[in-house]
Order: sequence, then C-alpha cells, then structure tokens
Amino acid sequence: MPGPQSLARASRLARVESRNVTCLAPDAPIFWEHATASNVFDVDGNRYVDLGAGFGVLGVGHAHPRVVEAVARQSASLVHAMGDVYPAAIKVDLLEALAERFPGGGPARAVLGSSGSDAVEAAIETAVLATGRPGVVAFEGAYHGLSIGALDATWRPLFRRPFAARLAERTSFAVWPDAGDVVRAASECRGPVGAVLVEPIQGRGGERIPPEGFLRALRGLCDREGWLLIADEVYTGFGRTGRLFACEHEAVVPDLLCVGKALGGGFPISACIGRAEVMDAWPVSEGEALRTQTFLGHPPACAAALATLAVLDEERLVERAREKGALALARLRSGLSGRKGIVEVRGKGLLIGIELDSPKRTNAAWQRALRRGVITLPSGDLGNVLAITPPLSIDTDILALALDIVMDSIG
Repeated sequence: MPGPQSLARASRLARVESRNVTCLAPDAPIFWEHATASNVFDVDGNRYVDLGAGFGVLGVGHAHPRVVEAVARQSASLVHAMGDVYPAAIKVDLLEALAERFPGGGPARAVLGSSGSDAVEAAIETAVLATGRPGVVAFEGAYHGLSIGALDATWRPLFRRPFAARLAERTSFAVWPDAGDVVRAASECRGPVGAVLVEPIQGRGGERIPPEGFLRALRGLCDREGWLLIADEVYTGFGRTGRLFACEHEAVVPDLLCVGKALGGGFPISACIGRAEVMDAWPVSEGEALRTQTFLGHPPACAAALATLAVLDEERLVERAREKGALALARLRSGLSGRKGIVEVRGKGLLIGIELDSPKRTNAAWQRALRRGVITLPSGDLGNVLAITPPLSIDTDILALALDIVMDSIG
C-alpha cells in the first residue's frame, strides 16, 4: 500500500486539484471508498482501524445507522431551504437542542454555519458587536481555522505567512497555557481587546492539555477586564474529552461557544452558541442578515446533527469516552514507559497525544501503523505528536489491539 487503485487516483488527482491541497509525495495517500463504525476501507480493499475519526468528526462512528436514516428521511422530503429567509422547520429543532445544551444553562442563541471556521468567525464578530472592541487574545499553538478572520487568530506561521498582507492583525498571542500572560498579550494588541479566544485543550496544536485551573483563571480574568471568553470546542466538543464540552471539566461557562466537527456525525455543520444577552448584540434582521450563507441550516445536515445528539445520549458515548480514554491512556503509558524517544503521553477522554522527540520519528511511526492497518495522524506545530482520536463508539478490544499496533510502530 498504497495499492494500484490509490496510485491511479493520485495520478488523476494531481492533474485536476490545486497542488497545495492533497499531499501526494513522497507516497500517494490511500483513497477511502467506504467506512462503517471504526473501520475504513480503501479503493484497493484494504481495511483499517480509524484512530483519527476523520479529524475527530466521526464521534458516533462512520455511517451510524441512526444518522444515515435521518439524512435519508430528511433528503426525501426537503434537501434545501432558504436558511435566513424561508428556513426549514428542522432548523428550529436543532437550534433548540443546541441552546438546551449550552454550558451552565440559561437563555442561549446560536448562529449556524458549515465549518469550524464559520463558527469562529461568528464568535469574533459577535465579540466586536457586543464590546465595540476588535482586539482578541489567542494562544501560541492555537488553531482556529483558515478563513481570513479565523486565520488572524491561528498561531502557526506556515498558515499565516502567505496571507499576512490580508490579515487584520488584531490578535495578540499569549504563551500557552499561561493565563497570567494574557494581560501582557492584551497590552500589546493592535486594537482594544474585547475577547479571549481559547481551545480548552489544543487539538491540532498537539493535544496539549492545560493544568487544572487554567480555564477558571481565564474566566476570572475576563470578568475583571470586561472581556468575553470564547471557547473554541470545534475539536473537543460533543464528548471527545469525556464531558459534553471540555470547559465543563472546570465548570466554566464561556460567553460564546464554537462547535462543529462531531456535531454533524459526518455532515458539515457548525454553530456559534452564546449567552442570549451577548448574542443580542446582533441587530434584528430587516431582510439582510450580516452573518449568513446559502446553506445555512441545511436540512439534511440539521437532521444529521439531531440524530448525532440522540446517539450521544442513548449510547452513553460521553461516559464511554471518559472510561475508554482512561483505559487507553493507562495502556499507552504502561506500554511506552521507558521507551526511547517518548517525551510525553497525555490525554483527556479520547483525545490523546503521544509526543515524540522528533517529527521524523513521528512520521515514521504513523506510516508504519498505517501499513499495519491503523490510521493515526501527526499533529503539533512541529509535527512531532501522534494524535489518537478514535470514534467514541469504538469497540474496547479493537481499540486495545490498534493501540498495541501503534506502540509497536513507534519502535
């Protein structure tokens, strides 16, 4: 592997896709053909255990029957509506379900989108409207998306540098995870600060977990300074860390909450959910919405999201993520203890990272694991962390076997 069909697809792709999108060298990627539960099959018939869940999207597993059925049923009756003019009825159901799950309870409102970047853009715009201040403090290592507004708050120079001339540069970065450094960062921001934007656990930044009390300290600081606290839970939301939202580990209620990825069970949908008094900074629509898109409240995506929320509850996937995550972390720490090249094994729920001492070692490990039928991903600014974020529904025995293969692949 990659097999002949994947190689052929790679050759065809190279002729028609922008060369910056899919990495085709030095080895062609495998091309997925179908998937179910925690298994992925490529176009050459190879089967893999998916420890990436499609960048954390498939929390309920690939092609969960409840999600597939909901999408099929909705698609048969209404595929598209005019989301901000003549909405689909199901949009109301989803917004009510999201408001009910907002941390801390209390009145909440939301803006729907299609991607995590959409949710972050909506949160930043809400903060500007609510505070009148454009400045944002984010953190070193942060990843909030690649659309221009979200990119301004994304840390990695690789993403920022090519588009620097288009960035607003109204974001200042604090050291992760240092709540005290936020004050310093705010003083250096090129605009008066209205919000602090934080991932409760950094995902693409390398599965980096802050110390206990970090989020509470940020909440207190924001309250004292009159800043809004925006929690980017696009990656960590909907059970990934063993709580519905990662901020709930410290009982912290953000002003604005960005969600996506796992919300749609495989379908593109996201939301910025916020306290009603904050969200009401948006003016009443008089026919032209300031934050909308053609596919806002897309009916099949809303159906998928509602089915996903039902599966999370009915199959106790949040609790199962907490239990399986603890077992997985213990297994990895025991198996890798004393192993050369291991810097740290860390995790919360089923968001786990194995930090190695070099990107080269990490790259070799995930390639070896792939060839043995296990999908993982490198992460972190340096690419030296092996990320393990399987479906929350993964079978315990399958997870244990896959983890053993990962440890063997590290060498």
